[in-house]
Amino acid sequence: MKQSLSSWNTRFSSPAYWIAVGFGSGLLRPAPGTWGSLAALAIAHLFYEIGIGATELFVIIIAATVIGTYAIDHIERETGVHDAPEIVIDEFAGQWLALLPLFYSVASIEKIIAAFVLFRIFDIWKPYPIGWLDRKVSGGFGVMVDDLVAGVYALICLEVITYLFI
Repeated sequence: MKQSLSSWNTRFSSPAYWIAVGFGSGLLRPAPGTWGSLAALAIAHLFYEIGIGATELFVIIIAATVIGTYAIDHIERETGVHDAPEIVIDEFAGQWLALLPLFYSVASIEKIIAAFVLFRIFDIWKPYPIGWLDRKVSGGFGVMVDDLVAGVYALICLEVITYLFI
């Protein structure tokens, strides 16, 4: 079982903490990763509604990855805890990657649900190289990278499903 950040006394005053826990979505139980992915969906919907395109979303994903990596690195230095369950900024970046095709095509509720389900499947199942990356890459980037690859897998599957059936 992963170690929580609950014993970190100054966590609530740390901007790194609030970034890493997805502005609080990672504090919800059970299944904080699923809650983080749902929060990412809600934010992606806002992005879509205000007219952010695929290129801008890709820049946001890169920014979330860089900022998330630094936030997680800071938390690991402060606490000694690697990949605490409430850290979900990695789910944000991975889920947004899975949603990327919807920002350059017609978004539908079916595609949104498919992107969410596919990402959660790959994030939980961790087929190669996702599981390997999860075990072998350390630090903040190690926390982020497996979810990014899960997001790419979900994106590819969504594109194949869309091409074949829609």
